[in-house]
Amino acid sequence: MHFIKKNIIISLVVFIIGMSAVAGIVCSINNEQNKQNRTMANLNAMTYAERMKTDIMKGIGVSDTLRQIIISDDGQLNKFYEIAEEMMTDSVQSIQIAPGGVVTDIYPQEGNDAGKIDLLNDKNRGEICRYGRDNKVVTMQGPFQLKQGEYGIAVRKPVYIEENGHEDFWGFTIVIIRVPEIFADSMKALSDFGYNYTLYKTAFPWESEFEEVYGSEEELKNPVSYTFDIGDSKWKLDIMPYKTQSERIYLYAVGIGGIIIVLLLTGFTCALLVLDEHRKKFKKLAITDALTGINNRHGYDEKVTRYLKQNPDNHCVGVEFDIDDFKTINDMYGHAYGDVALKVLSEGMQKFFDKNVLLGRNGGDEFCIFLPDCTCADVKEKLEEFTKLKRSFKYEGEEYQFTISVGYAEYPVHADKPSKLMRCADTALYEVKLRGKNGCMAYKNGLRKDIRTQLGFALKDVSENLPGAFIIYKADKNDDEILFANREFIRFAGCKNMDELLVYTKRSFRNIIRVDEREAVIADIWKQIDEGHTNGYTHFYMQKADGGHIQVFDHGRIVENGRYGRVIYALITNLETVRENYGNSECNN
Repeated sequence: MHFIKKNIIISLVVFIIGMSAVAGIVCSINNEQNKQNRTMANLNAMTYAERMKTDIMKGIGVSDTLRQIIISDDGQLNKFYEIAEEMMTDSVQSIQIAPGGVVTDIYPQEGNDAGKIDLLNDKNRGEICRYGRDNKVVTMQGPFQLKQGEYGIAVRKPVYIEENGHEDFWGFTIVIIRVPEIFADSMKALSDFGYNYTLYKTAFPWESEFEEVYGSEEELKNPVSYTFDIGDSKWKLDIMPYKTQSERIYLYAVGIGGIIIVLLLTGFTCALLVLDEHRKKFKKLAITDALTGINNRHGYDEKVTRYLKQNPDNHCVGVEFDIDDFKTINDMYGHAYGDVALKVLSEGMQKFFDKNVLLGRNGGDEFCIFLPDCTCADVKEKLEEFTKLKRSFKYEGEEYQFTISVGYAEYPVHADKPSKLMRCADTALYEVKLRGKNGCMAYKNGLRKDIRTQLGFALKDVSENLPGAFIIYKADKNDDEILFANREFIRFAGCKNMDELLVYTKRSFRNIIRVDEREAVIADIWKQIDEGHTNGYTHFYMQKADGGHIQVFDHGRIVENGRYGRVIYALITNLETVRENYGNSECNN
């Protein structure tokens, strides 16, 4: 790592002005990606600012060449238009001479006649032109709108003729360069590399305030700046990346082939640092759960195994737990909110347990905890407290609570290996599930390790294969909303799917009962409930969606549900089938 930093510093020393600022960014590049991007931006600011300076100097070079011709001809320039025509480029709007400070000749003449003015006494140009004359420096003024509708910068170079050992002011050679054409290639390169930019210059050589010359449309926030001088004017280039710098950007930079050798070397060095950072990230990802940020099962097992290998005689506790009815959360609110519940649980774990406690996620809604240097008796109260914590997530502005079930086991009392320890904890967890969920239990010898098989049938498997139609609806006299119906019930009702059933019944259980006996059947159901019966029996004609009906036998049970309050689970069977198998007497009781 020191070797990489040393090479970056060497590259920056050679090519970056303001080494102290850049070195600080480079020294922290391995730990902070945003500083790495800023380092790359500094390099590009310097490189492209110098390229823009070179582009502008080409325009200045035209005025300097014209000056040399005037001096060599002792102030005479008889073939100005021929000379100017040879000097014209795409980025030059016009070439002018101003003997004595008064513009007399302009090439091309067409469209530029209005430019023939007395520069030294002009209201807008006089002060800066007199400054250039008196200080013998090139002055630059603009950008200003040209008559042709474009923008330009005036480059004025004072000319002095030596006579008898004394220099006399002859006038100015002037070049009007177009912006942004003069540095269009540099600006395009900055955009291609993913930067927003703004180029500034001082309005007057004696001022420090900058004015904008040209820039991209986006506002720059906390940009990287590079300052350079052209004549007596100061220029500044601000750039800011609008997309993350990466190896892809570096390879693209190599492809365009326009970057100088040292910048290429610097980019390659930075790419190595990016790869090293990615290597560390991949190593961390291999043992970290992406959703919650805690250990995944691989990382958890690796750390538990290492600890027990180093401390084989220490008593420790392994914990397995999961979210009760997690599948229901996913089905009702969507997997995104299931992920929210997992994050809520993970954050609660990290706040509740000490730093020396190892936390992990097995996958799905299953989590594991390893508590070192303790026994089941030591952690019993703490784990029960953890189990009872209130947990909730928000869905459409409302809070929805969820619970967990916890099982735990002790090393080496219940198991002498990490894998066996977690299997014992898992067995205790599913014993809690069988006893009603939302509980906490320690493993005991004799618990059945095949207990998972009792929970291996999903709600859909069970409900769709019951020997009859099955429905769940609210136990409310005024609101008997249908909450669930299996496929057999939907078929009994003459519907194709659940949505069609809900539309047909208007979500109400009473609407499946034939109209002429509806009130009597509902009254009979509630009579049994009011008399304290948890199980009730009735029969009625079920009204089908196609207008027909079928006589059914209804066996219902009223229960308390944590989410919906009192609900009725009802098994609906064809009464004719029941009579065929059990006789009329039993069905009419």
